[in-house]
Amino acid sequence: MNMNLLTDNPALYEIAFPDPEHLGGRFVESALVRHGPCGSVLDLGCGTGRDAGYLARQGYRVTGVDISPEMIAYARSQHPAVRFELGRMESYRGPEVDAVSCMDSALLYCHTNEQLAATLRNARAQLRPGGLFVAEMRNGAFFLGNDAVTHHEPDRVLAHDGVTYTARTRLAIDHRAQLLRRRRVWTWGSGTGELVQESAWRLLFPQELTYFLTEAGFEVLGLFDAPGPNTTAEACGGLAGRRLHVIARALPEGTLSC
Repeated sequence: MNMNLLTDNPALYEIAFPDPEHLGGRFVESALVRHGPCGSVLDLGCGTGRDAGYLARQGYRVTGVDISPEMIAYARSQHPAVRFELGRMESYRGPEVDAVSCMDSALLYCHTNEQLAATLRNARAQLRPGGLFVAEMRNGAFFLGNDAVTHHEPDRVLAHDGVTYTARTRLAIDHRAQLLRRRRVWTWGSGTGELVQESAWRLLFPQELTYFLTEAGFEVLGLFDAPGPNTTAEACGGLAGRRLHVIARALPEGTLSC
């Protein structure tokens, strides 16, 4: 069984990756306000539900989908205004929505071209014509060929429910598969507990992502590396940063994007 300490313990996940200013949710909201109108949102790979919860508090009708039963149970307990469903990004189907969001590198769990294409086609199928796809992820243009990212990260120490957890992490680039691989060893309880986790994320170049989106029936409105919550695509700089943000619009069936 492939255990994941943070995924299986959502409260610990939120301690490890805090977002007290709701930067993720605010980025999605800024895209919806600028390129809307929008009333309903499907959040694919919603995790603990905090982005979905933020959007619901702003008045959007939100459905969150995740593959982890633990994450979905936690999200339901924290954000009762949101509908949360267990499902896979490439196959979940619900009612038609105005926007699909996919944050925090959730799209990069699609390791193969087939998985990526299926997920984007599925997102397009659930959008009304003119609906928005908003995503944020690691930037392949930064990581691929950057030897500085292949290293042992500093140890991370987290405290939760009276237990101290220590994580020792190693990153490596699999160039052939275009994957960022991570090996993390968790210890806790004075070293009496130990768990080894191995994860990987697909690394996409901006033009590569644009191609897959176009093939799925989208027009890309903006690609940028470091927007603020209210930054427009036109105001952003280059694509050299660690993060890649994308906003795309669903084209009517049979429309070709150039």
